[in-house]
Amino acid sequence: MPHFGLMDFTALSPEDVAFHRARLHVRSGRRLAGQGDIAAGLVTLFDALYHALKWYYLTALDHGLNAESVDNLDDAALYTLLVRAGVIRSQFDYSTFCIIVDAVLDSEPPSLDFSEFFKGYDEVMTQLGIMPFDESLLPPENLERGGEVGEERREKGEVRQCKESEE
Repeated sequence: MPHFGLMDFTALSPEDVAFHRARLHVRSGRRLAGQGDIAAGLVTLFDALYHALKWYYLTALDHGLNAESVDNLDDAALYTLLVRAGVIRSQFDYSTFCIIVDAVLDSEPPSLDFSEFFKGYDEVMTQLGIMPFDESLLPPENLERGGEVGEERREKGEVRQCKESEE
């Protein structure tokens, strides 16, 4: 990601790491998608959503789970829990987002109405407390660092495979 090396995540709590990753990845995912790198943008936005779900779950719900326990929950389980808890009240189609992310990881071009997608995505990220934010408070992006997208990143464990939500 474009922020590697710009923040010392080892000095932060797991909750703070999730919060900052979510915001940094929203910024870089939007930039990448806007520059025409749709695959990298969508994968980065998916990662932002996962970390936003993780952050909200760790900080806002009284459930007694620690960071290690929440790491055992996949993105679909976190999304479903927060929908059922009434935190996420958006019409955002999480399952379709997962299908599209999986498709771009397999080098298939997405078919997506980006204006509707971003409207729903922004609504979820706002409900989770990640957006809006002042980009000037974030560290600058390292725009020279490229990103791998596809099977290489999945094999390295850097990209989570989407799972169907049980909404």
